[in-house]
Amino acid sequence: MTEEQLAQAAKAMREASEMDPPPALVTLSRLLGLSEYEQHVLLLCAAMEFDTRIAGLCAHLQGEPRRPYPTFALAMALFDNPAWDAMSPDGPLRYWRLLEINQPGVQPLTTSALRADERIVNFIKGLNVLDERLTLLVAPMQVKAFLLPPSQREVVEQILHHVQQWAAAGRPLVIQLTGSGSSSKQIVAREVAHQLRLSLYRLTSDHLPVSMGDLETVARLWHRETLLLPLRLYIEVDEGERHVSPETLAARIAALKRLVSRSSDLVFVETGDPLPELGEIATTFEVEKPTAVEQRALWEAELGIGGAETAALLAGQFHLEASTIQQLAQAARDEGDGTQGVPQRMWATCCLHTRPNLDMLAKRIEVKATWEDIVLPADSIRLLRQITDQVRARTRVYDEWGYRDTMNRGFGISVLFAGESGTGKTMAAEVLANELGLDLFCVDLSAVVSKYIGETEKNLRRCFDACEESGAILCLNEADAIFGKRSEVKDSHDRYANIEINYLLQRMEAYRGLAILTTNMKSALDTAFLRRLRFILSFPFPGVAERKQMWHKAFPPGVPVERLDGDRLARFTLTGGNLHNVAVNAAFLAAHAGTPVTMPLVLNAIRNEFRKLERPINEAEFRWLEPAVGVA
Repeated sequence: MTEEQLAQAAKAMREASEMDPPPALVTLSRLLGLSEYEQHVLLLCAAMEFDTRIAGLCAHLQGEPRRPYPTFALAMALFDNPAWDAMSPDGPLRYWRLLEINQPGVQPLTTSALRADERIVNFIKGLNVLDERLTLLVAPMQVKAFLLPPSQREVVEQILHHVQQWAAAGRPLVIQLTGSGSSSKQIVAREVAHQLRLSLYRLTSDHLPVSMGDLETVARLWHRETLLLPLRLYIEVDEGERHVSPETLAARIAALKRLVSRSSDLVFVETGDPLPELGEIATTFEVEKPTAVEQRALWEAELGIGGAETAALLAGQFHLEASTIQQLAQAARDEGDGTQGVPQRMWATCCLHTRPNLDMLAKRIEVKATWEDIVLPADSIRLLRQITDQVRARTRVYDEWGYRDTMNRGFGISVLFAGESGTGKTMAAEVLANELGLDLFCVDLSAVVSKYIGETEKNLRRCFDACEESGAILCLNEADAIFGKRSEVKDSHDRYANIEINYLLQRMEAYRGLAILTTNMKSALDTAFLRRLRFILSFPFPGVAERKQMWHKAFPPGVPVERLDGDRLARFTLTGGNLHNVAVNAAFLAAHAGTPVTMPLVLNAIRNEFRKLERPINEAEFRWLEPAVGVA
């Protein structure tokens, strides 16, 4: 090119830079801090993609046919004011990954092949889309627009105010969203982003690369995208990830910290509890599900006129996200077949769709026992009925009568069932679940306790959080495994054991639903724990009168029974659980013999049960000579 042509080209570039909007290359240079010389280097490399003749020109200008590509040496020879620091790893061309350098073996950097990054070539050509390498890690956040309840709207305003203050400080901002409502946190983040005219992309912590090199590449590419597009990152961290070792989880948290610390803009991090590893770069905002009053209003809006009573029942029992309420209400309407009324259909839909998946931590019990099946002293039956009445009346007492405004904990109902094995504790829990129309999940606390520090609390949190949303009854067996009397702190094991007790005490008080704990050793429980319980029911060893009632109910109507002596059977000291075993075994003996269930068969089954329990057997007690009066 002649001097005149070069001058004309320079003039055209100056005029283009003053256009509104300016050309993409000018915009890119301003965003990424490119000098005029660096612009020329980038444009030279991008020209290879625009005009195939550039390759031959590069080979000609370098006097080497084997170099049909741009190099730093060629750029320094062609352009005015060449700068050596343009080749620096910290310079914009290399830091922002605008160029790819092919430097095989010991070839000098200055003569190595340069290639413009595909994402940058597309940007210069006017195609501004997310880098393809990042689409494997992130995805657009698909959160449906939703009218936020007041409590969550307040959190949005707090975050926006904080962002305004941060904008003037010019430092990275990590908004850490904690709490139990995942959907609520996403809706809050979406609303904040909407107010800031930004789009959110989701990244789960398990997709983060843990190697330093790969993580640094992702961090720089994402940072570059935030400058080229109005988007921000939303990272989901699951601290209670199943089947993940503490070491793996720690590596993921370290990778997360490095990623967010490399950003110079807004990043959302969703987590259950605050991550202390993020330190001062993170500001924590707690986002909870809508309050009980707000959930009731949401249900009323979905149910329409005449749905206030149903809305109160649903809001009092289920602890749901706003979006979940909308989805379940629509599902109940869609699934309606005319056989159930609206309240029953809504209740059944909520139970079905919110049923928690607790894997090996809890087992769902198929409830069958009713009030007619259980045999307990009158005082115990009265207390059980009081529990069901309190569950149903929580909305009226807490919300309509104002107790929620004067309390900050203890909205749930915590009950202790204490008694020997087989005295009816689990059956009583079944009766309550059947009466209330709720799922029953049983957890063996001795199996939940982990040798790893902090894992017991995570397991318990998963149980409580999942059952709280679904409204299920949570039955914690072997309560003395955790709630035993706290020991004097002599070493780290004692300290962490006491931490587990304190955590569960606090979580019990915060639990909104019905939690039942069972124990065979009430005397072994910590007195601080007993004070925080709403009800304590003792299940005594059944007396003769109670055992006679149990024998009357031991055999279903379809079992052929012949001449059973209820008074004689009641004299055997058996718990309800042992008595049930005897009845089932006697039925099998009768089925094998092809006869009805008779006294000799039942006595034989009792003898076998005594042997299993290693109790002394007096054969005279098991003889049957005289005819009997029916047990019915």
